[in-house]
Parts: sequence; structure tokens; C-alpha cells
Amino acid sequence: MNTELKQYIHLLRNSVLFWSFALVCYTIFRYLGLEGEIEIRGTLTSTRSIPFKTLVLTTAITGAVLGILYASIEFYFEKNISKRISLGTSLVLENLTAFIATIIIFSISQTVFSEIFNIEINVQRGWWIKDHAFWSLIIYIGLASFVSSFIKIATERFGPGVFIKILLGKYKKPLEEKRIFMFLDLKGSTAIAEQLGHFKHSQFIQDCFFDLNSIVLKHNAEIYQYVGDEAVLSWPYEKGIANSNCIQVFYAFQNRLHAKQEYYLDKYGLTPEFKSGVHGGTLMATEIGYVKKELAYHGDVINTASRIQDKCNIYQMNILVSEALVQDLKINKQKRFKVVDDVLLKGKQNTIKIYTVDP
Repeated sequence: MNTELKQYIHLLRNSVLFWSFALVCYTIFRYLGLEGEIEIRGTLTSTRSIPFKTLVLTTAITGAVLGILYASIEFYFEKNISKRISLGTSLVLENLTAFIATIIIFSISQTVFSEIFNIEINVQRGWWIKDHAFWSLIIYIGLASFVSSFIKIATERFGPGVFIKILLGKYKKPLEEKRIFMFLDLKGSTAIAEQLGHFKHSQFIQDCFFDLNSIVLKHNAEIYQYVGDEAVLSWPYEKGIANSNCIQVFYAFQNRLHAKQEYYLDKYGLTPEFKSGVHGGTLMATEIGYVKKELAYHGDVINTASRIQDKCNIYQMNILVSEALVQDLKINKQKRFKVVDDVLLKGKQNTIKIYTVDP
């Protein structure tokens, strides 16, 4: 299963669950406290009592259909439209498409609803313009969309699973975690910036990190931060070790850039190459800031990973890994890893052994 399909399935699952729940909540809020059966009126030419449970089930199914539709629209815009136009224009077009789709879905659902329960419902062209019940639902959907967008942005900002922990206050006090960090830096960045100029260089970095984002989820990586032309990836220790994710992500990124070599040559006249340093261990995680909140990691692990990456230029290597991490990786060390040197990193009192990895 390719990465894009996984992303779509993940988005689809979350969207279906959210909108089914949202529409069920709307039904409960609107009819809570009414006893027995609900009399369906409004756009109807007749009145009929419907069991409350049936109404909830119907709205849950409608919510699931909306979830599928909204997820598909969002995925299409994200992959094909958003990158080529401004954020504002993209949001307007996406919401307009979703609004039209909502009218179509409710027209179909009302037709099905009327057939099942033998009720005459007005589904003629333009029925929604003067339907107050429809517009109250649209306002509710708009508010629910705002909540959904907030959750999505917060999740993207802090990483999958981290937002919930921050919401629950898990990182209010420093918390010890065992993690792996990879510092990923563009080779020859100064020369590239001089060659391209600041505007085109910024586009170049944007394209590189867009390609990086396309493969990180496949290897369970979290993007901790971007610093100029450097990206810092992170994993909970076991996830980074599993399937050698903390190593495989680097070569997956290399392969992605190689596959787009023609694109980079045509647009920029060069192809990007990256170097990386990888190390893992125990450090502290805590929530910092007031005006701008952020999850920060403090400890020697980050400093060591960064300084290992600095050695790539000296040894002319694309990737260097600490001995401590090599010992825990579940792959054949004799065939995959090669000792580079014992090095004394800045700020350290003792040397550490660093390895490189065969592709």
C-alpha cells in the first residue's frame, strides 16, 4: 500500500468517525427531552412519527457519507490544488465545493428518507434556499468544521498523539522519554543559496521538505522542527528501532529526491543532497512558552545527534549513526554498518564510536 493511499485511508477514517459523531450530537441536542417518537415537520406536506433511535441511526449514516465526501475533497485539494494557489483561495474553493456536495447529499438523503418512512418531503430544485432547518444544520456543520480544523492543525503542529497528551497536561512538568533523533541537513547549502538567490532558494527548500513530508509517515517519523535548511526528525525509541525506521527514512528520502531529479534540474539546475546524524537515548520532554506554546526536548541526546551530523562533512559520509543506537537496531550489523571512527564530540569528555550505513 503506497503512502498516499495510507494517508487517504487515515484521513477517511477520522473524517467518518468525526462527522458521524457530530451529526448524532446535533440530533440529540435538537430532540433531547422529547418523549416517545419525533414528529417530522417543516418541509413536509404530511406529519409522521419516527422513533428517536431510528432518527439517530439515519443521521449517523448521513454523517458517515458526509465524512467520506469531505475527506475526499480535502485530500484532493491538498494533493492537487493547495500547493499551486494561495491558502485563502484554496479554502474558499474547498468550502464552496463542500457546500455544494452537502446540498447534494442532503437532497439524496431526504429522498431516501421519504421513501423509507413514506413521508412527502420537498426535494425540488432550490428546496434548501428557504429551508430554515437546513440552514441551522449548515451553521452547525460550519462550527463543527472549525473544531475539526482546530484539532487537525493542533495534531499537525505537535504530532500524532502528542496533542492529546498536551491537552491532558501530561507535559506541564518535565517528563522522561526515550527517543531517537535525526538531524537532516542540506549539503552545500551556502553555495546553493548564492547560486539560486534567496527567493528561489526558499522555493528549493520548500520543495525538498514537501518531498520529505511525503515519506515520514510511512516510517512513523515525527517532524520535531525545521531550522533553515535543516529538519529534525524524531521517533519514540521502539518505533524508530522497528523495521530500522530511523535509518530507512533517510534512504527513502534519497530515493524520493532521485526519482524527482529531472524536476529539480529543470527548475533549479541542481539536485538536492542531504546528510544526517542519528542518535537515541533518554531525555526530558516538557511544554514551554506562554505566548507561543511548544513541546520541547531537553537533553544530551539532541546535542549528540546534531554533532554527529556535523561530522558528515569531515568524513565525507551521507549518514552517521552512534554506536549506542547501532547496538539496538535489529538488522545485521556486520553487513549494514561500517565503523567510521572514534570521535570526540564538542562538549564531550569521552570519545564515541560512529558508524555509517550501506544503502
